[in-house]
Amino acid sequence: LNRTYFSGIQLVSLDPIKQFGNWFDEATKCPEIGEPNAMCLATATNDGRPSARMVLLKGYSSEGFRFFTNYESRKGCELESNPHACLVFYWEPLNRQIRIEGTVERIPYQSSCDYFHSRPKSSQIGAVVSRQSTIVPNRDYLRQKNAELEEKYKDTEVPMPDYWGGYIIKPVSIEFWQGQTNRLHDRIVFTKLKDGESELGEFQHAAEGGWVYQRLSP
Repeated sequence: LNRTYFSGIQLVSLDPIKQFGNWFDEATKCPEIGEPNAMCLATATNDGRPSARMVLLKGYSSEGFRFFTNYESRKGCELESNPHACLVFYWEPLNRQIRIEGTVERIPYQSSCDYFHSRPKSSQIGAVVSRQSTIVPNRDYLRQKNAELEEKYKDTEVPMPDYWGGYIIKPVSIEFWQGQTNRLHDRIVFTKLKDGESELGEFQHAAEGGWVYQRLSP
């Protein structure tokens, strides 16, 4: 693929997943970025009340972006009733931001299980201890429960709770934002064409893998 140049943004691919991979790799190699895979996840209730929190990206592919959590948490409940979400990566030292919007599905049980048991035992026990987003009396309650489970599972495998697992966000829109000192920031947004859709809109350009892209005003 010939490199495509924009003022400020240099796209290495017209496949937005590959372009994401390029920026993600650069963020990973940047010593000033402690958690390159930290992302803000925004969900909403089915009547449109939003909530947001930081989670960690745990893999991506042409299919989508994966993370793991407690299915009974606030985000889990919101995704159950409204399976749409938005992700934002912000890498301040690189002056870059990526916004991803899409539909959300639970990943297969076995995939969640494999990841759960690849984590440190302390993290596995922590997932069992925490009925995420439920009210607890105090911190000691959590400490005591954690100690009990450490004793219980000290010689055995920790069973994955049925309320824990992974999600995949299947993107319909991916926006790459490159900040500029003159405030004329660069914004290139890729949009997934719907099935049977082939007409390009005004100022839209064909990309790869069923995507189109266009430039947005900052």
